Amino acid sequence: MDDLRLGLLLNAVSPAVGGVLVRGEKGTAKSTMVRALAGLLPSIGVVPGCRFACDPAAPDPQCPDGEHPRAPADERPAFLVELPVGVSEDRVVGSLDLERALAEGVKAYEPGLLAKAHRGVLYIDEVNLLQDHLVDLLLDAAAMGRSYVEREGVSVRHAARFLLVGTMNPEEGELRPQLLDRFGLTVEIAATRDADERAEVVRRRLAYDADPAGFAARWDGRERELAERITAARELLPEVELSDLALRQITAVCAAFEVDGLRADIVMARTAVALAAWAGRTEVLEEDVRTAARLALPHRRRRNPFDAPGLDEEQLDETLAEHREPEEPDGPDGPEDDGPGDGGPDGGGAPEPTDPSGPNGQAASEGSDAPAAPPQQRPGGGRESAPVASEQPYRTRLFKVDGTGRGAQGRRSPAETDAGHTIRARRPQGRLARLHLSATLRAAAPHQAARGRSGRALVLRRDDLREQVRRGRESNLVLFVVDASGSMAARQRMTAVKGAVLSLLMDAYQRRDKIGLVTFRGAGAELALPPTSSVEVGAARLEQLPTGGRTPLEAGLLRAHEVLRVERLRDPDRRPLLVVVTDGRATGGKDALPRARRAAGLLAAQGVAAVVLDCESGPVRLGLARELAAHLNGDAVSLDELRAEGVASLVREARTTTMTRKAA
Repeated sequence: MDDLRLGLLLNAVSPAVGGVLVRGEKGTAKSTMVRALAGLLPSIGVVPGCRFACDPAAPDPQCPDGEHPRAPADERPAFLVELPVGVSEDRVVGSLDLERALAEGVKAYEPGLLAKAHRGVLYIDEVNLLQDHLVDLLLDAAAMGRSYVEREGVSVRHAARFLLVGTMNPEEGELRPQLLDRFGLTVEIAATRDADERAEVVRRRLAYDADPAGFAARWDGRERELAERITAARELLPEVELSDLALRQITAVCAAFEVDGLRADIVMARTAVALAAWAGRTEVLEEDVRTAARLALPHRRRRNPFDAPGLDEEQLDETLAEHREPEEPDGPDGPEDDGPGDGGPDGGGAPEPTDPSGPNGQAASEGSDAPAAPPQQRPGGGRESAPVASEQPYRTRLFKVDGTGRGAQGRRSPAETDAGHTIRARRPQGRLARLHLSATLRAAAPHQAARGRSGRALVLRRDDLREQVRRGRESNLVLFVVDASGSMAARQRMTAVKGAVLSLLMDAYQRRDKIGLVTFRGAGAELALPPTSSVEVGAARLEQLPTGGRTPLEAGLLRAHEVLRVERLRDPDRRPLLVVVTDGRATGGKDALPRARRAAGLLAAQGVAAVVLDCESGPVRLGLARELAAHLNGDAVSLDELRAEGVASLVREARTTTMTRKAA
């Protein structure tokens, strides 16, 4: 929690740092800490009557409220504006004031949450669950410092500079890289494991519940001191000097960690300066650079989509030491160079010897791969092999659910969504959500004379209203049913299969899908991963998946049917996509294969879109996976056909063949 507290305070001192992303497990008071920041922020001066919080010293020349006359400024607290996950687009950026437009016949703009957050804090709880079209709006505002509104005949631009603070639980899914990079700092928090500290947290919470006003009064003095220190640090900030040495250390660290672009260098420099001001200094020290790197770089280093943000602090210390100003010798007899063994950055003596055994404590064999762990006998029958690593993921074909859905915004299947392009108008189905202005006017226009219209205002009836129907793409529930039986246990084969599933998981991550994982082997099937938005967890479960035993294909399909039934009750608008990874074999008696096909027919009868990833290999192939796909009313795709580049080459070959035939 110390890092979170420091990150929030640094942004209060210097809003140019760019905000904080708080990652942590549930129940760690992330939201409580962020909301407490609002009471510490210095008040701001605003132009009287301005809905966009213009600064009297430098009013926005493009403010929609027009030119501001000189007048005494109004003082008010900086707002902390909360942006709910399910907020609509018009509440974020604002929209046409429909009441005035229809009643008075004038075009008026109603500001949104971005306008309200100007010069304050925009707080997004569960920011990783924010819909993509809202993320796009935030990216524009965060990049330009202005909000551009072009909708429903309204064209408005206004300033929108705010401190962006987001909280998230990584188990529920990751952020888009573009939005992740917009957060200046990131902090990982977890609940303390110290029993005394946990007891103190509970004690204070109970005291607050018993007497909220009295509890707040007890800490009022401490909070006033903290607010005064923030104000003092803000005043000192312009006097802080960032020396060339400190700047070289900052850029060297960013280069060493191979961060993309130069935003990390700028954020680190601003953070280091804020740290110095917070400490009451006018000079940036190496300790400021180190702390700035810990806060500004973990989410910016190059990593795979399933890698958690982090920073190698040993590498950080080495880089800082390499670019440290050389110390003056003590005298004519003093050593010119203490050597690498006389102290690290903290003077802690020689570095520890490197462990030759590797990260897992297992010595690497020379000249060949390490042998696989010996198989173990399973109680359910057959032998169980230790998990094998997957091959590197690759870009896969796009699999979609046929038809038009109405699920959550995503990037996979066609759907009617809140975002996207407008394809037509219709009468409202329930509460009016998105007014189609031109269609409404066309519906009302023929009746104005009969309704006795006078003046500019239209005479409208409920039957005149029309809403927009927009076409976009939705996210789906991608449920993987993976055969982990002995027939799949060949080392090279399972490596390829895991690589294929990992590639599909990455595709689901990029398309904002929910995923689930059912595995079957031995005596039955199990739900290895309940449906979740955290594709990282799915990748981890896949890597740990052992293989061996019989092939209860029927059990796997029936387990998938049950999972989809429950999810349909929880989220009826989210359409499923079933991905069965198998060679099509089934064991468990002479009628094992017919039973599996009947289970497949049960899924087909429910209209579940399905893809069978055919893992059969070798010169002799039975084609059982393709027969299973036929019973599922789905497609069968081999491992070679899964790669997007493989499909592209097939298309190119087909085009070349066609052109050759035409030329002949």
